[in-house]
Amino acid sequence: MQLRKLTIPAGAAFAPMAGLSDAACRRLMADHGAAWTVSEMASAKAITFGDKKSLALLRDRDPHGLYAVQLFGCEPDLLGQSIAILRDREIRFDILDLNMGCPAPKITGGGAGSKLMLDPALCGAMVRAARQALGEDTPLTVKMRTGWDDEHLTGPEVARQCEQNGADLLVVHGRTREQMYIPPVHWDAVAAIKQAVRIPVFANGDITTPERAQQAVEQTGCDGVMIGRGALGDPWLFGRVNAVLAGQAPPAPPTLAQRMAALRRQVYEMCEEKGEWAAMPQARSQAMHYMKGLRGAAALRRACARLTHFTDVDVLIDAVFRCNE
Repeated sequence: MQLRKLTIPAGAAFAPMAGLSDAACRRLMADHGAAWTVSEMASAKAITFGDKKSLALLRDRDPHGLYAVQLFGCEPDLLGQSIAILRDREIRFDILDLNMGCPAPKITGGGAGSKLMLDPALCGAMVRAARQALGEDTPLTVKMRTGWDDEHLTGPEVARQCEQNGADLLVVHGRTREQMYIPPVHWDAVAAIKQAVRIPVFANGDITTPERAQQAVEQTGCDGVMIGRGALGDPWLFGRVNAVLAGQAPPAPPTLAQRMAALRRQVYEMCEEKGEWAAMPQARSQAMHYMKGLRGAAALRRACARLTHFTDVDVLIDAVFRCNE
């Protein structure tokens, strides 16, 4: 797939997730086949105010594969200013992504995230400001929902506004904001958005198996899928999904040793990036995902919740092998 001057590999992309898709996680997913990865979302307004934490969320000293930074906000002028600051601070990225899908009240309460779905014209203005700040070479993507609620299924109109103002690709989570993350995912609503535009559209939402990825593509006509929580603790999901979407046999599942090596590598890189004190509390939730399907998983997840130092990871891994001999 070609987005402006950028060639995008075929296959599934890795979704942005606040508190989860940090640099270590993104690198792991990229190394296992993610077409591109997306940063945790950062506030455009906070960046214009000089907030160092927001910039830190986006800075990756060693990105693997194609890397997108995601910004949220509802003020086009501040969005344009924030992009200029990213360029000035030499924040390296291949793609810029705009968040129009986050359902969290602290985001929508300020008019950003999925609250933008209520104002298609403002969505268009946000995309236009981003395109002007980026120039013509950098791809611009938008992550959105199908609408605000069942009475405001504005997805097709928002999609058209995004396309007309310079967006190159849309990722559509198949729920309204009112649904939050409650099933089901409405692939028919995603299909309506795909039909409303000519630019590529990726489907997103509850894609946890190759079969669900294939179902999403078949039912929506989308050009690909974006995977989020389904890949946590299972970065090999990208290889399986990519193979099935390409009409190939999926690779063999990872061994237990491979799973534990990936866990150890991820937590090690988190500690290297952030320091042990900041990284280990975040590593607890990441580690829990690696316990899926193991014997003794409940006790092992409790052990994950007690991780305090990096050395505790090796103790946890020893316990995993003892329980699953």
